[in-house]
Amino acid sequence: MAKVIDSKIPAGPVPEKWKEYKAHQRLVNPKNKLKLDVIVVGTGLAGASAAASLGEMGFNVINLCIQDSPRRAHSIAAQGGINAAKCYQNDGDSIYRLFYDTVKGGDYRAREANVYRLAEVSNNIIDQCVAQGVPFAREYGGMLANRSFGGAQVSRTFYAKGQTGQQLLLGAYSSLSCQVNAGKVKLYTRYEMEDVVIVDGRARGIIAKNLVTGKLERFSANAVVIATGGYGNTYFLSTNAMGCNCTAAVQCYRKGAYFANPSYVQIHPTCIPVHGVEPSRVGRFLRRIATTIWSAVILHSVTSFLVTWPLVPLRSVAIRASVSTTRVWLCSSTSLSLSTVWASTSSCSVTATSSRCTRRLLTCSLATWPTKSTV
Repeated sequence: MAKVIDSKIPAGPVPEKWKEYKAHQRLVNPKNKLKLDVIVVGTGLAGASAAASLGEMGFNVINLCIQDSPRRAHSIAAQGGINAAKCYQNDGDSIYRLFYDTVKGGDYRAREANVYRLAEVSNNIIDQCVAQGVPFAREYGGMLANRSFGGAQVSRTFYAKGQTGQQLLLGAYSSLSCQVNAGKVKLYTRYEMEDVVIVDGRARGIIAKNLVTGKLERFSANAVVIATGGYGNTYFLSTNAMGCNCTAAVQCYRKGAYFANPSYVQIHPTCIPVHGVEPSRVGRFLRRIATTIWSAVILHSVTSFLVTWPLVPLRSVAIRASVSTTRVWLCSSTSLSLSTVWASTSSCSVTATSSRCTRRLLTCSLATWPTKSTV
């Protein structure tokens, strides 16, 4: 008998699906919550937040992670920012616009009802993160700052410097630690999920390996939450950590769970191999990332130094230079004053480093770029 794919999405119009479901769903008595156990596998942003929230609601939570600490989760790699339709910039943003942009950005393959629910709760997520102590960037007057990100026409991205994922994870970890201290969450580190236990078609527990002793242990509960992240390392080129090995997800697959689209994984464009000598569209996109550091080698009669500079927005400076040879001559290895630079840029800030020490060079602004014949 063929299995029927059922996403369990409520019926009704997209904007009303989850509202109607929440208004009529069956509730759990607070006294009964104390009798129910929940296993949460994973301690990233999803796992730690779920475990902490379930603990606050009164459930007994068992939380497992493969790392030696929840702070080592791969969620720290999500450094760009987090979107919410708060419309602080008064630029016409709305829940529907965030919903539409997210569906469009997902190549129209996402489940629209779930994406709309995500857009609805996005504002509450920001409030929760601020309450957890996440140090989002702020304007001079103290309001949370926003920036346009990912090609959006509105500024809805909340960020914490270049460390958004790490700061969000630390906030979730602090809430998780609070529930661990309160005794509502039991945290097991260095455990790898080996199998999921199915009873009458429902997940009722897991088998996990203690990575320190190698012993297999069993955990039972009324419900199991799998929050183990992506499986990008199944592909040859990936920027995911080696711990993103999909061992938990594949066990669910073996027990009958479906993969909506196995090739739809999160990657970073830096793992896309280069083809040809001309910069690709992806390459030009990468050079707009403010945190990217590109390098060039400077030549000197005595020694060689490594020159690095952060690239600034596309229309300003060193876009073509990042894919061409940049040569910098230093007139003196002691004063390190900048003599001449040959590059297809108009300004840059350089730092010279050697194996012995780090020396700071002058900022070259609107310098005179000699032609190739004069070099």
